This record gives sequence, structure tokens and C-alpha cells, in this order.
Amino acid sequence: MKLRRDIFQAISDPTRRAILVLLASQAMTAGGIAENFDAARPTISKHIQILNECELVEATQQGREIYYELKIEKMKEIDKWLEQFRKVWEDRFDQLDNLLLKLKKNEK
Repeated sequence: MKLRRDIFQAISDPTRRAILVLLASQAMTAGGIAENFDAARPTISKHIQILNECELVEATQQGREIYYELKIEKMKEIDKWLEQFRKVWEDRFDQLDNLLLKLKKNEK
């Protein structure tokens, strides 16, 4: 049975978010990813494992190397969840804009 971790727990860690940013531009090996961090390679491997378990990254073997790449479809799940908050934020900014316009008119 495959362990399924929560994707939001996975992206709560700044190192894992940084790994996702790296993988957004290109597929990389664990060693290539680790070169971008001061942490020990086993620590980075653990972060990659968590991202893999959440299906945020996909591992592909090419010869002796394993390359990791970002799974955009999984990232869309996060975006979909955040969308509900975007609407609330936009509505509040619109209300603030209206209030500021009203205050500006009253100053004149």
C-alpha cells in the first residue's frame, strides 16, 4: 500500500517549496537538486521522497540516474483550493477601493 501524504503539509516546508521551484524549470537528479542547498544530501532526499509520495514530483529513471520533475496536474489541485480565497481577497480589495473612492469624494 502506497503511503499518501497531504500535499498541503508537503508544501508547508520552505525547502520543499524551493525544490518545487527548481523543478518547475527542468527535471533534475537528487544530486543536482541537493547542490542548491546547504543541507546534507540525505536530508534533501527525504524532502524529495515526501514530494514524491504526495505525487507533486515524478521520478523517471534514465540509465543510472533518476530524474525528478514537477507534476503540474497535482499543483493545479493546490491552485483550485486557493481559488476560493482569491475570490474573497478580490471582493475585499474591491470594497476597500470603493471606500477609498468614497472618502476621496468627501474630501473635495
